[in-house]
Amino acid sequence: MRPKFAGKTQKAIPIDFIASDRLKTWLKTKPKTLQAWVNSSGFTAALGQVLTVPNAQGKIEKVLAGWGAENTRVRGRYWAASVAAKLPKGVYEFGTGLKKSELEEASLSWLLAQYAFDHYKVKSGAVAMLKPAKDVNAKRLEILAMGEFLTRDLINVPASDMGPEALETAFRKLGKDYEAKVLVTKGAALLKKNFPMIHAVGRASDQAPRLLDMVWGKANHPKVTLVGKGVCFDTGGLNIKPGSSMGLMKKDMGGSATAMGLAHMIMALKLKVRLRVLVPAVENSISAGAFRPQDVLTSRKGLTVEVNNTDAEGRLVLADALAYADEEKPDFIACMATLTGAARVALGPDVPPFFTDSDKLAAEISKAAKNQADPLWRLPLWDPYEPVIEPDVADLDNAPAGGFGGAIMAALFLRRFVEDAVDFVHLDLYGWTPVAKPGRAKGGACQSARAMLQVIEDRYV
Repeated sequence: MRPKFAGKTQKAIPIDFIASDRLKTWLKTKPKTLQAWVNSSGFTAALGQVLTVPNAQGKIEKVLAGWGAENTRVRGRYWAASVAAKLPKGVYEFGTGLKKSELEEASLSWLLAQYAFDHYKVKSGAVAMLKPAKDVNAKRLEILAMGEFLTRDLINVPASDMGPEALETAFRKLGKDYEAKVLVTKGAALLKKNFPMIHAVGRASDQAPRLLDMVWGKANHPKVTLVGKGVCFDTGGLNIKPGSSMGLMKKDMGGSATAMGLAHMIMALKLKVRLRVLVPAVENSISAGAFRPQDVLTSRKGLTVEVNNTDAEGRLVLADALAYADEEKPDFIACMATLTGAARVALGPDVPPFFTDSDKLAAEISKAAKNQADPLWRLPLWDPYEPVIEPDVADLDNAPAGGFGGAIMAALFLRRFVEDAVDFVHLDLYGWTPVAKPGRAKGGACQSARAMLQVIEDRYV
């Protein structure tokens, strides 16, 4: 499904947004028949409430949408999506009640409400379409929504149809769509080309592990590199997960899906950056060839890693990819990964943490997250914890004992593999919406992409 607006010349039904504290004043200026219709319907203009107003022929003449009080809108954001979801098939346009500054967010939320994961069922019916306002960049918003849809689709497809091979196919298609150069290194070639930890994590699967590499843009433009975790399913390996923890592991490639969604936005908007996307695509499976607890692996960078839990595999594959990304000294590396349960315990499913040593970059990300209603929250790369990730028998420990500060420990581990990039940020994403919300269907979630897009545009475009 491609998100899209209605044509600009189509006839549309107006939607008037009414703040709850303005309803009485608004009604006083309206005909008695409309006042009676509103009062008899119980419409109070509560946030997300919708009332259709018929004409003499019984057809919808206009729509009244509750816009609530200011504080409820700030908490909720994207509430125009709930209006879209409640309306019948037809073409609508925003009428009165929205500030100019609210038009873009409301329009994007309408597009996001069009999403439905219907790959395995009868296709969804037609949806309410929005005729874009003159002050809105409709093409740009369709590009942003399409990036989100791509991410959601990739996450929602089960591992039976989204293993490393299928992820490679989707990656190649994205590259082909924008005439990007795509290179794939897989199987034994990973060892020959010095990606030993990607190989070790994925070697037990019947689908060979691989590193997906995409390059787009002019070589003299700022170098922006996205590294996305592509663990297509995570059994936990020999430290096997219990069933309750394995149920959502099709989403463990959510970092790669997010990187690909963001890459779509960057390339479709034709940003003047040299974009690179690296995805280590593996399945952490169990067989005679599986890597084991207390194995010591040598990384691409030369650092040795003691494996104290095979269920902390994401940081291993990311380490090789990050070291490779760092070798060309890019201006910016963003690492995106569904990495730790500790991040969810700390901040819940809606607010992913991010980690960077740059206070300037952190301020830019926080500002963009707020502006784009794409929540992110900084957690520290706490240097006093560095000794905790250093075991006795190797340079690094992939799963330090104790269980404290798990998200920070993982971020410190990844930082060891980035030395030469000008700026580096690691985002620990959940990649899932457990309960449907306006503009966010239950299932795969695209977190951080719009915020990071603003950061990249503000810095380099």
